[in-house]
Amino acid sequence: MRADARDNRDRILAAAREAFADDGDVSMNQVARRAGVGAGTLYRNYPTREALVLAVYRQEVEQLVEAVPALLAEQPPLDALRSWTVDLVDAMRRKHGLGDALSATAHQAMAEQSYGPVIGAITALLEAGQREGVVRADADPRDFLQLTGALWRAASGPEDRSPQMLELILDGLTARP
Repeated sequence: MRADARDNRDRILAAAREAFADDGDVSMNQVARRAGVGAGTLYRNYPTREALVLAVYRQEVEQLVEAVPALLAEQPPLDALRSWTVDLVDAMRRKHGLGDALSATAHQAMAEQSYGPVIGAITALLEAGQREGVVRADADPRDFLQLTGALWRAASGPEDRSPQMLELILDGLTARP
């Protein structure tokens, strides 16, 4: 892909992410204007709104998964898991808002595409904690992912209980002597 085409795709995805966060009903033409590209460029890259929403979500999952090694290099495992989970919850909340624009088939495809990489990221975080003896040996990444579902469904804003709920989850993962 040419550099200018790659730049256009990156600008489209960034503009779409912002636009969908602001207003889930934003039009494709509004996304194109926000990205500073013509409608033809947008539709050449993303022929449908659903394709654009899926691309935004796929990019967010990739960024989450790719962040794990850096987090583990910078922070102790439980802190890295906490930071990563906060980012995951934010992404899930955004995805939930985008969900209205997707068909049931697209929802299923999105879940199938992201499950393996997300489980892999959680596995890496949990295993780092297990190697240091701070995470229980029986911690299962599938259980952790299921528990995080309660976090992104919790009310956001001033009544957001997800930070306290996350601390309870992490406390349950902590290895005991």
